[in-house]
Formats: sequence, C-alpha cells, structure tokens
Amino acid sequence: MQKYALTLIGLSLALTVFSVSILFDIETFETVLEALEAFERYELDEIIIPLFILLFFTILDQNRRQHLHKTEQEKIKIYKAMMFSTHHILNNFLNNMQLFKMTAENTSDFDPEILSLYDVVIDDASAQIEALGNITAIDEGSIHASVTPK
Repeated sequence: MQKYALTLIGLSLALTVFSVSILFDIETFETVLEALEAFERYELDEIIIPLFILLFFTILDQNRRQHLHKTEQEKIKIYKAMMFSTHHILNNFLNNMQLFKMTAENTSDFDPEILSLYDVVIDDASAQIEALGNITAIDEGSIHASVTPK
C-alpha cells in the first residue's frame, strides 16, 4: 500500500475534483482555459512551460537524491553488520589463541621471541580491526587506507 501512496492520493484528489465538478456543474477544463487566457493577457504564458519543465526536473532530481541517500544508508547498515560479525569472529579467534599462548608460555623450551612476536601480531590485528570499524566514509579507498600498515 505504501508503494502506491502518491497514486492513491492522486486518485482521491482526481475523484474529489470530478465529484465537485459534477455536483456543482463546474466546467473544470474551461476554468483552466480561462486562467490560461488570463496569463496570455498579462504575457505570463511564456513562463508557464519553462516553470513546468523546471518543476519536472526538480522533482526528478529530488527523487534521484532520495534514492541515492537510501542506497547509502543501506550500504552503511550492511557495512556495520559486517563489521559486527567480523569483530565477533575475531574476538572468538583471539580468545582461542590465548590458549595457545598460555601453552607456549608453560612450555620451557619455547622461544620467548616468538611469544613477543605473537603479542605484536595480535595487537596489530586488533588495531586494524578497530580502525576498520571506525571509518566514517564507507568507500573502497577509506577501507583500504584503514588497514594499510603505517
């Protein structure tokens, strides 16, 4: 029903104008012609068609902007849902990796440099995911820039 809201409004308005015309014996088309003749007397008729053209393209432009805005909002919504899911997966991964770290720490012959490298890798991954989640402009360049090593 919402898809056809303007059509229903137009139909209601058309039926109202038709009913009023029939009930009060008003010649709607002739009234419009008389108004147009009044425009001709004042030389305003030359501006009517350009105004209609301007109005038509203004409405088209507004519809295009609304569609683009709606598309952008949907992209943002999808991006945020994807980021939430990514955070969830990575947090589970990091928690599971803690088990490996604790096992490595408890193993006497495990190289301590590997453990420090492990911490650096985990911190770097966490920082990149955080940066990816905090971007403001959702486009390819911003996404790539947020995860590019500095």
